[in-house]
Amino acid sequence: MARIAAIKQSLEKALHDESKTWAKYLGKVEKKTGVDRLYVFLSFVGFTALYLVFGIGQQLVCNIFGFIYPAYCSMKALESPKKEDDTKWLTYWVVFAIFTIVEFFADYILCWFPVYWLFKCLFYIWLMAPIERNGSLILYNCIIRPNFLRYHHKVDALISSAQDAAVKAAANALLTEKQE
Repeated sequence: MARIAAIKQSLEKALHDESKTWAKYLGKVEKKTGVDRLYVFLSFVGFTALYLVFGIGQQLVCNIFGFIYPAYCSMKALESPKKEDDTKWLTYWVVFAIFTIVEFFADYILCWFPVYWLFKCLFYIWLMAPIERNGSLILYNCIIRPNFLRYHHKVDALISSAQDAAVKAAANALLTEKQE
């Protein structure tokens, strides 16, 4: 119970942080309806969850959570002088890209499950959560980074040989064209 109370208190604090644009909108809704912003927020979350299970166009809604907001935050990070926010969002995009590739092969099976889009959306939210060890940092540090460090020399060699082959092929094509 103490954990739930701590989460509620943290959520209440975030929902009343007037420096956040969405908190200002929640405040306006709270004033107009007379409904506490916590319940407005939880209603929105509940409606979105139900929509992701039963609605039409769940993929679009899921992609809005997984792409639009992180893209906006990435642009803000690029314009800020801090390096930490750049690193945070670059890490998100690396994990997002790898997940997208893995998902391509599993999508044909998983999309038949009614809660697939809800879990995918929750996964995206976990990846970008504004906490110290969010999903993208955990997955990057535990899975992606160790594999990158293990194989990047081989990948670099492969890319280098592909570049050399492309340069040779282009040079041969130009020589052949000049001779004709």
